[in-house]
Amino acid sequence: MKDPRSLQSYRKDIDTIDDEIIRLLNERAHHVIEIGKLKKAQDSTANLHTPAREAEILDRLCKNNPGPFPSEALRVVYREIMSGSLALEGPLKVAYLGPSATFTHLACIRKFGSSAQYVPMTSIKEVFNEVERGRADFGVVPIENSTEGVVNHTLDMFIDSNLQIYGEVQQEVSHHLLSKAETLGAIKKIYSHPHAIAQCRNWLETNLPGVPTSDVHSTARAAEMCADDPTAAAIASELAGQLYGLNVIKARIEDNINNFTRFLVLSLKPADRTGKDKTSIMLTVKDKVGALYDLLRPFASTGVNLSKIESRPSRRKAWEYIFFIDVEGHVEEERVKKALTELKSRCLFFKILGSYPAHG
Repeated sequence: MKDPRSLQSYRKDIDTIDDEIIRLLNERAHHVIEIGKLKKAQDSTANLHTPAREAEILDRLCKNNPGPFPSEALRVVYREIMSGSLALEGPLKVAYLGPSATFTHLACIRKFGSSAQYVPMTSIKEVFNEVERGRADFGVVPIENSTEGVVNHTLDMFIDSNLQIYGEVQQEVSHHLLSKAETLGAIKKIYSHPHAIAQCRNWLETNLPGVPTSDVHSTARAAEMCADDPTAAAIASELAGQLYGLNVIKARIEDNINNFTRFLVLSLKPADRTGKDKTSIMLTVKDKVGALYDLLRPFASTGVNLSKIESRPSRRKAWEYIFFIDVEGHVEEERVKKALTELKSRCLFFKILGSYPAHG
């Protein structure tokens, strides 16, 4: 066991280092404030959040990190530093598909940090409207889940919307069994969103056989319903448990541990090019033999990689299909521009939804 004086000296050194960190953070904040003023002077409508600069900072810090402080933790720390810095430049308002404490809310915090102002909306359409009308700087909506597939309502909204995809976030979906109770034996009923119940079906049948489940419109609502009922449990996020004062009876009860949801960040303005980008498009093609081959050929001939292709029936014309495609690269890259120009000439309808930093 080390001498207590030695322990105390280490703690004193840590206090001195922490004081220096505070001083440097405030010095950094003064620079951020001046940058905000310059941005507003150049363009009063400019987005203060710039993902290209954010990615540049995080990548540089992680590359130069000698350790032992882990780089992934460094990313989390600096995301909060940048979130607080953005709040100094001006209030950042983010609309998202609510309510609070859902996985969409968690994705927002992961993207923008805890200093942004988050506004829960009751529908995906309302999120789009809030950003389109300028009442929110950004919107965050789900686009696909690794087990449940695409969110068709989000895809449909892009047909008539003038919003750009500004970024993406991948959020791990970890379901916890939450309750005021202390043990599994005290639980007599379970609430959650139907998707969450489906994703935990095997665990529930094994560990709580015969306990009835009830569908509610969100996992957060399920947690709220359990706040005053010690016989009830919710399947929801840890954040929901913290919000409503529930115990984590069992963590990570999802049947598939590789369960992720991808979210899109919406904006009226396009994102800057970062060098590690993705471009999303939507289109319809003539219903004829070889139509899909014609759709893919421009990408093959220009060497542009497709990371996703999804089709769904058009609501405007019978037997017409809309394709949603993600390609690697930015629309300003010559090879991407060439492929999309060739593709557009073969389409009945063609729309670029945005080029934005790929999740990393």
